[in-house]
Amino acid sequence: MKKYLLFMAILSCFLLVGCGTYGEKDIVKDFNKKINNTEGYYLNGQLEIRNNEDSYLYDVEVAYQKDNNFKVSLKNKTNNHEQIILKNQDGVYVLTPSLNKSFKFQSEWPYNNSQSYILQSILKDIENDNERVFEEIDNNYVFTTKVNYSSNSELSKQKITLDKDLNLKSVVVLNNNDEVQMQMTFNSIDYKATYDDNYFVLSSNVSKELDETNSTLDSIVYPMYIPENTQLSSQEKVSTETGERVILTFSGESPFTIIQETANPTSELLTIPMYGEPYIITDTVGVLSEDSVTWISNGVEFYVVSDKLDNTQLLEVANSINTMTVSK
Repeated sequence: MKKYLLFMAILSCFLLVGCGTYGEKDIVKDFNKKINNTEGYYLNGQLEIRNNEDSYLYDVEVAYQKDNNFKVSLKNKTNNHEQIILKNQDGVYVLTPSLNKSFKFQSEWPYNNSQSYILQSILKDIENDNERVFEEIDNNYVFTTKVNYSSNSELSKQKITLDKDLNLKSVVVLNNNDEVQMQMTFNSIDYKATYDDNYFVLSSNVSKELDETNSTLDSIVYPMYIPENTQLSSQEKVSTETGERVILTFSGESPFTIIQETANPTSELLTIPMYGEPYIITDTVGVLSEDSVTWISNGVEFYVVSDKLDNTQLLEVANSINTMTVSK
């Protein structure tokens, strides 16, 4: 009888998940399986990016197809301007569909930095942080992990929230002062998504409704941030074949140049090779390289170029150039 009772007790323990509870390691293991076992996923949500007192909101859609095909659509909620980050076997593209224009570069994106809307990147941040903090809050699982934003050392950690079914609810990125800088809120995730053969082909992601041609710059936009002991030394406006260009030169201890010119759609898809990485700059997606930042906003193409400023300073200058009304 005693042997029978002992046997039943042991059996009960196994039925109760090995005499233990469903804990942190089990959650990470099952979250890994959920992501890595899928042939394709589709998700949508909303991304908020805060820049000082300004807030920029995007509708986000992410499509993934095994192996290594990604398409991220970021649509600014204020002006409906859409940009696409596309990765396929040919490379990585930052595409502006309404202008029929794209930047192309060879890159390890999205695996080389934290990405708050890419499932593989979120999983990687959880698994690679041996000092992560795990909590159960309001019937959710919450991981606090380090982040890797190589061009912004102010971003230090993130809070990743999953529900009891291991569905992502949100990713909140904080700076060194525990202030929220980015928040990705997930509306839905489909782990059984399938796509047509041409879905991740560059030419299939061009808009049929192109922006109107803009031959003049409505105004000159100046940066709100200028490094110490640096000042505007010259300003020049010139005509180009397709519109206008303004060149602002800043001289001093931290010299740099800002170029603004009209961005017009082309009749055929224009792809420009670049060296750099995709990066969200204020209200749009740009390209960050070793000595420059390039982006398109409100029909204007911007370049910030310097061989003296580091990436953090380049981004500070770029993010201080505001071309549109933002949320407060």
